[in-house]
Amino acid sequence: MSSANLNLMMKVARKAGRSLAKDFREVEQLQVSSKSAGDFVSLADIRAEEIIRQELMEARPTYGWLGEESGAADGKDPTRRWIVDPLDGTTNFLHGLPHFAVSIALEHKGDIVAGVIYDPSKDECFAAEKGQGAFVNEARLRVSDRKSMIESIFATGLPFAGRPELPDQLKRLAKLLPACAGVRRFGSAALDMAYVAAGRYDGYWEGGLNAWDIAAGIIIVKEAGGFIEPIDPQGNILEDGALICANDPMFPQLAKVIRSV
Repeated sequence: MSSANLNLMMKVARKAGRSLAKDFREVEQLQVSSKSAGDFVSLADIRAEEIIRQELMEARPTYGWLGEESGAADGKDPTRRWIVDPLDGTTNFLHGLPHFAVSIALEHKGDIVAGVIYDPSKDECFAAEKGQGAFVNEARLRVSDRKSMIESIFATGLPFAGRPELPDQLKRLAKLLPACAGVRRFGSAALDMAYVAAGRYDGYWEGGLNAWDIAAGIIIVKEAGGFIEPIDPQGNILEDGALICANDPMFPQLAKVIRSV
């Protein structure tokens, strides 16, 4: 049985997803403004975040808030905070690629305790709560059990628009690609993490992310039996926006390659 908070999160994610799906069908008519090179915000993002914020804050008015489009706001309850990305995979969305998601996480005393990632294109709702396991729709999620690097598929992000992380990422790919079955770059950190939890990928790493990109994915991966750590072993995933996650056998092998650069 899901808690009241997780049920609320799933309901709200689906409602925001319906709004995104409607806008996606009319993507060519969307008004788009540039936030920075390669990073866009559209009316679809704003509409979806407004839906999420209104619903969550009406139900839990004392909780704090961190949203990609509207920023941070303290709540009367300093121990709890919603962390929301209304549209993870905006560039995919704006190019008509049906691979994007709504991401909602609940933080309690600095720990992510519940997360929902909803993909409206495929009607897949990935959800997890601390100590209760992870699910996609009604099915239990488990990470893969592959043990060999050469049989494994990994996911990552590739720096774009002149971002400084590109040289290091190319070095990592040069080491990893000859040793594995492939590396995918699908353009949604939230869904990359959900796919690790589902066993579709055997591991994932990326840097340069924001808390709202990855907060829900953290709990979903953990509850599906995966391992997740900051790329810098002394770092903090939410603060640094840099992480490695994988199943148990693959984690040390993937982490060794990623941390060698």
